[in-house]
Amino acid sequence: MLLPILRLDKIISDMGFASRREVKALIKSGRVLLDGIPAVSADVKCDPLNCIIEIDGERLIYREHRYIMMNKPAGFICATEDGREKTVLELLDERSRRQRLFAVGRLDKDTEGLLIITNDGDFAHRIISPKSNITKRYYARVTGELNNEDVLMVRSGLELRDGSKCLPAELVILSSGPESECEIIISEGKYHQVKRMLASLGKPVTYLKRLSIGGLSLDETLQLGGYRELKEEERALALLPGINPAN
Repeated sequence: MLLPILRLDKIISDMGFASRREVKALIKSGRVLLDGIPAVSADVKCDPLNCIIEIDGERLIYREHRYIMMNKPAGFICATEDGREKTVLELLDERSRRQRLFAVGRLDKDTEGLLIITNDGDFAHRIISPKSNITKRYYARVTGELNNEDVLMVRSGLELRDGSKCLPAELVILSSGPESECEIIISEGKYHQVKRMLASLGKPVTYLKRLSIGGLSLDETLQLGGYRELKEEERALALLPGINPAN
């Protein structure tokens, strides 16, 4: 990976260690080493992948982009900041919160499950763009008895109560009764889409969890609110397009 030569203060601030103003104070107090020698200026330029930067004895490993998998809990919204609601970024450590991260797409406040957080805009756009045809799979509990007619209606493309039309999707019934369980796979991201689809069938959602994006499945070892870095092969899985259920 080729990266431009960057200012020392930008490298350190990009890693979330300190603001660019704070970096100057760290350098002045002799706490920053560049290739084993105390740094003398915040504007000195270096190769972030090949220079060795240490602050208080801790070496910084530069990463241009972050890719995080989170098991989102209910009660948090997917905004970067909000004056009234708790956001998913508040679940991250302090350094990560400084790295201009954002959630890829949205999960409702009361929806749980797989959420990708990154600072790579191109990667995020590829996942959420309808042209990418990247499917999202959800587990849902609903009130009411799901049946084969519901499966066929979802597969043919539901019309929602506001008159908007959904692309063909896949509904898999896991259990059926007064309360039913199902998985639903969609390839678009309308506002509250899964809830609105099931409500249009007369089966309102009581619990919703996202299980996968593309070929990437939620790491079930992650506790609610837990997160970890995505591996390179997992990032590739998230970009795998789905199969149109209508075909």
